Amino acid sequence: MGNAQKKPHGRGDGGPHSEFNNSHHGHWRSRGGSSDKYKVTQESKVANGTSKRGSTASVKADQSSGGKGNEGGTLSGGNAGETVNLDAPCGALPPALSRLKNEGNLLFKNGQFADALEKYSQAIQGYAESGIDSPEDLCTLYSNRAACYLKDGNSQECIQDCTRALELQPFSLKPLLRRAMAYDSLERYRNAYVDYKTVLQIDISVQAAHDSVNRITRLLIEQDGTEWREKLPNIPLVPLSAQQHRREETPSEDVLQARAEKAAMDAERKAEVRFTVLKKEGNDFVKNGQYQDALGKYTECLKLKPEECAIYTNRALCYLKVERFTEAKHDCDAALKLEPTNKKAFYRRALANKGLKDYLACSSDLQEVLQQDPNVQEAEKELLEVTVLLRQSLANSNASPAKPRKTVPITEVDGDQETTGDPNSENSCRGEDIPTNLQPTDAYEFGQALNAARCSGNTAMCAELLASTTPERLPHFLSTQLDGHTISLIMQAMDSHLLEKNPSLVYQHLNLLHTTDRFSVVLMLLNKDERRHMTQLFEHLAAVESAEFTKNDVQNLANKYI
Repeated sequence: MGNAQKKPHGRGDGGPHSEFNNSHHGHWRSRGGSSDKYKVTQESKVANGTSKRGSTASVKADQSSGGKGNEGGTLSGGNAGETVNLDAPCGALPPALSRLKNEGNLLFKNGQFADALEKYSQAIQGYAESGIDSPEDLCTLYSNRAACYLKDGNSQECIQDCTRALELQPFSLKPLLRRAMAYDSLERYRNAYVDYKTVLQIDISVQAAHDSVNRITRLLIEQDGTEWREKLPNIPLVPLSAQQHRREETPSEDVLQARAEKAAMDAERKAEVRFTVLKKEGNDFVKNGQYQDALGKYTECLKLKPEECAIYTNRALCYLKVERFTEAKHDCDAALKLEPTNKKAFYRRALANKGLKDYLACSSDLQEVLQQDPNVQEAEKELLEVTVLLRQSLANSNASPAKPRKTVPITEVDGDQETTGDPNSENSCRGEDIPTNLQPTDAYEFGQALNAARCSGNTAMCAELLASTTPERLPHFLSTQLDGHTISLIMQAMDSHLLEKNPSLVYQHLNLLHTTDRFSVVLMLLNKDERRHMTQLFEHLAAVESAEFTKNDVQNLANKYI
């Protein structure tokens, strides 16, 4: 006991991996830097089921000799002044299972083996119920529980847990060594010999295995005679990748590349497990109305997978619920960059724009949703509501007092005074004779002709004007004077005169008219009669048989208007 003790290297240090300090199963030793570890003496054998350590009395003794209560997720360990963070992460285990494992490690370290066993059992059960996939973590839990069984003399249960651990992580050193000790305590020397020899293939410096092999060899010779080797089970051949004592050799480039690829795959797998857990926790928070908590979970998800569209739309929902509309809009923008046709992103961005009082952008997003799926009743209801809000907003802006304009007369040096006017102003509708050019070359001439037709209600004149205007130029000519009356006049002119003569031109005009500036705003402000004229035109156009367009083409185009 005078030798300095040290913990074995490997995953899960600080827990049951130091059980070999106990005099019943040998101890770790460091002599002048040598590697004679795991030393087991002849008197270290444990009778099966007879030695019960970690009793309630020992627990109370440990607790009364300096153990402190749980404060802020930490507990005092066995050494004075040493604290343990019980919430420290453990591999890919969720926080609740990590805490159970940490609690088990601390209890084991303090000699409370029965309590530690219970913690590990709870963690194993929780692992099965959580649905995560992390064989390495489950292997460690089984191995740790096996150490508790070994300490309490329950060798049979120890063997079962070690076998389960080795099925998950073949050639894992600690489960092999613990199973060998359990076989040894049951006097199943052949099985113990095989496991000890396998341990030495993995790490030749394990002194406990060397000592046990020498001792068991003498026992087998006495028991089976000179042919004792023939009665042994097969000793498995450990692959080079699992042989720890060979890892000090300089690996080749291929080996380094293979290790890097494996490490990347392991990191990706762990990240995927962590992502799945965080997403589920976020979804559960949303179901319970805990949107602020859900925001944190989804943010952590995006750190692991910054291009996961569904997480952006989920987080946008949470931002909407806590009325952080700007952040919700940004998340929807990010989602639409990843999936340009994502219906949820359009709908939730519409709600964010509504919260920001950007009713025009809200209307545009809702129309996109309904174009993708006309059966979304929520979007249809929101569109009706935002249309009313947009009209109120425009009415309020028009009702606000405008700055008075200064009239500047236009005079010439010689000749009579004259004034210039807008072709769409009220002065141009006084019934005076206005020279009309029905073959305009620019927007001004088009505006004069259109205004003359509108003031007189002359749909035939408007139809002649449309017939002489190319479809490509129509949006440009209308860009400064588009309103509900103009659209209604154009629809009536096409329906009454132009459709019968040239249905192809009507289709081409309609195919480009909706691209005019401010068209979507004007469309929302049409009254019932103006909408009826529009619907009537599309019904008549759909009944026309043409080689240049089909009925389905007309129906798709109508969705942009009606």
